[in-house]
Amino acid sequence: SLLGASAGLRPVYDLDAEHRRTDALAACAAVPTLLTALYRLGQGLEPVEPREDLSYAANYLYMLTGSTPDPARARAVEQYLVSTVDHGFNASTFTARVIASTGADVAACLVGAIGALSGPLHGGAPSRALDTLDAIGTPDRIDPWIRQRVLAGERIMGFGHPVYRTEDPRSRMLRSLAESFGGPLVDLAVEVETRVEAILAELKPGRELHTNVEFYAGVVMELCGLPREMFTPTFCAARVVGWSANILEQAEDSKIIRPAARYVGPPPPQPLPMAS
Repeated sequence: SLLGASAGLRPVYDLDAEHRRTDALAACAAVPTLLTALYRLGQGLEPVEPREDLSYAANYLYMLTGSTPDPARARAVEQYLVSTVDHGFNASTFTARVIASTGADVAACLVGAIGALSGPLHGGAPSRALDTLDAIGTPDRIDPWIRQRVLAGERIMGFGHPVYRTEDPRSRMLRSLAESFGGPLVDLAVEVETRVEAILAELKPGRELHTNVEFYAGVVMELCGLPREMFTPTFCAARVVGWSANILEQAEDSKIIRPAARYVGPPPPQPLPMAS
């Protein structure tokens, strides 16, 4: 929001397509730099300038850690970012489009999208899925830990999706990335996935609850050295590109998005009181 104000971004309603695209590109370029700088400042460190010789993902890791990243880890983060750029009319994308339909500036649209993303049911799940692996700890604890929470009606983070009724294809790709690194965390994640899907199939038959993108996203980001408090911001660094594309598309339509609602509350008193 500060970037939009300092840059003097104007409402998309008042701009032509070229100026809207320029504003969107500027925002997309600034977001990863802002995220990494704010993280480092919060850790008592100085921000790191991006390097022109590094790719987008490698620069992101470099600005975050201050060290030139291992190419394999930079490539893994890049694949994660590409896989999460856009995903239909999810909560944050729809929010961005609603704001764009009012004619607001690009920064306002992105701030609204980030507000929706901050909810744990949307962008906050990767770290929570990893917290689940930490809480389970060892393979022998998987079944009792999961059964207790499923029977208590709790949600198992990293499993289930509002759209997919089968395996999330992004999860499959990220699993292969994690397995290419290997190690105890990956071994535990694979075993947890197998057992949780079996337990959910037993206790919730017909629901088809499988791993979603957040489950292995957390594992991959952990293996690549990203701190957990940066998991959701990293998702944001990717999704800002998709949000911007949706904002530009919505700005082409001059109609405001205004959903209708049907009142389902208690009926008014009968007869209606007379106006005094």
